[in-house]
Amino acid sequence: MISSADRLQTVSEYYFSRKLAEIRQMVAEGKPVINLGIGNPDLSPPPAVVERLQAVASLPDSHGYQPYQGLPALRDAIARWSHHTYGVELDSDTQILPLMGSKEGIFHISMAFLNPGDGVLIPNPGYPTYAAVSRLVGAEVFTYSLKAQQDWQIDVEALRQLPLEHVKLFWLNTPHMPTGQVQTKETLKTLLQLAQEKNFLIVNDNPYSLILSDSPQSLLQLPEAQGQVLELNSLSKSHHMAGWRVGWLAGPPHYIKTVLQVKSNQDSGMFKAVQEAAIMALQTPLSWHQEQDIIYGRRKAKAVALLQQLGCTPLAQQQGMFVWATLPEGQTDAEVFADGLLYNQHVFVPPGTIFGSEGQGYVRVSLCVPEATYDEVIERIA
Repeated sequence: MISSADRLQTVSEYYFSRKLAEIRQMVAEGKPVINLGIGNPDLSPPPAVVERLQAVASLPDSHGYQPYQGLPALRDAIARWSHHTYGVELDSDTQILPLMGSKEGIFHISMAFLNPGDGVLIPNPGYPTYAAVSRLVGAEVFTYSLKAQQDWQIDVEALRQLPLEHVKLFWLNTPHMPTGQVQTKETLKTLLQLAQEKNFLIVNDNPYSLILSDSPQSLLQLPEAQGQVLELNSLSKSHHMAGWRVGWLAGPPHYIKTVLQVKSNQDSGMFKAVQEAAIMALQTPLSWHQEQDIIYGRRKAKAVALLQQLGCTPLAQQQGMFVWATLPEGQTDAEVFADGLLYNQHVFVPPGTIFGSEGQGYVRVSLCVPEATYDEVIERIA
């Protein structure tokens, strides 16, 4: 076997990949593990979306290569959805790039803009892929802390103390995973001002804005964002289409064109039937989303009750499909707490530390299981 690339020394296998393999082994051994870990929607997409996929997939002309920039009709649908959802006007020809999931976009953006040694700022706690991809392309990773004492808001003044001279990308995630918190407009405006002063690009990863939210937000809504922001979005969470791999990137034409240079060398377009189904998904009425929020709201109440029974304290006013909570009083090691649940009660709850050092003292519970599952866990740990 030939040796692996040196760049792999900078990253490890994704935590959930390793942990799920362990859970599968436990299940194979007859242990009834209940997984409350991953944000993998268990609910179905709108029925019309599945019907459209089936109809287009049966057509003889649906199976060839598709445009690298996606179908014009899909870009148009994204533009209309962005206007309807956020009040954001986008040129479908130049400001939108469909992607095979927004996770793909994180890699494309990093490949498009980062040279070895360039600086990248990522949230702590935050989505581990930001750091992993940055290291894979040879960038230098800096973190900015999100803390309960500051209501999980970005401390822009603390950012000014960091070595920003070589920082090129700033990863933002609001509503934030794993805490479910939203950055205020005041914080965002101050951050945008700093980005302009220091000449770095802000990329907002925005897949959770429609879940348990009365007012979906986009960073592109702010006039100050024009010209210095890219935003990722997807149908994975909001429309229960995680396995379909449909996302997009929105922002200034010159940045979109630069990312396309990378993307066009990595894939040959998205399956036409998936694109046509995505167009249908983007026409989903508000009433459907409201029905999903009722379901998530009931699940959240169950998850909160479960966490409270464990002695944990959930944060207030969380958006998205998780519940973030502090450990019971007197316990400080999140991994020890999580492993105790897994090995003793056969319940998997991710420790906050997998999202960064600021996640110590916290755990995260997913809302992607039926209500009865939380009841079963509550009975199990009683």
